[in-house]
Amino acid sequence: MTRKATVKRKTSEVDASVEIAIDGKGDYDIDTGIPFFNHMLAQFAKHGLFDVKIRAIGDLEVDYHHTVEDVAITLGEALRSALGDKRGIARYGECLLPFDDTLVQAAIDLSGRTFFVYRVDVPKDKVGDFDVELCEEFFKSFCSSLQSNLHIELRYGGNLHHIVEATFKAVARALDMATRIDDRRHEEVPSTKGKL
Repeated sequence: MTRKATVKRKTSEVDASVEIAIDGKGDYDIDTGIPFFNHMLAQFAKHGLFDVKIRAIGDLEVDYHHTVEDVAITLGEALRSALGDKRGIARYGECLLPFDDTLVQAAIDLSGRTFFVYRVDVPKDKVGDFDVELCEEFFKSFCSSLQSNLHIELRYGGNLHHIVEATFKAVARALDMATRIDDRRHEEVPSTKGKL
């Protein structure tokens, strides 16, 4: 089974494309025009073991919001497409991830139903010129497009860069767990309903 997908999304604000292979090695090639965001997406690919190529050209002269949101939508759609009918997957994943002073927990259910909880209170507004409130927008849009149930909680931490990076890594690790094939399922859909 090849679990790969390519998705393109073009609006009047952003032209984005994502190529993803779920069963990868964490290789990445990312250019969104936003260096810090590129760095976070690289963490997502490397720690989720997803091979990812992302390109985005957005209206960065307005602000970063449209680009971050549209990349999230495109990435979520690509993952959902690569998962197909979700036969044999573990479905659930979680990660409690430490990063120096910071501890972040992420849990995901690839249920086909969208619900998002984000309990991440940050000590400052920006890392460099990147508005940290965009992290919540990213994960909310990603969760909706992936059609998943995603909970993210900052247990504690003070360094803003560490908090954001730990969040991307924790979600990636939880997704890696949820997307793994469980041979005990014999290619069945992991639900008593027979469909996700």
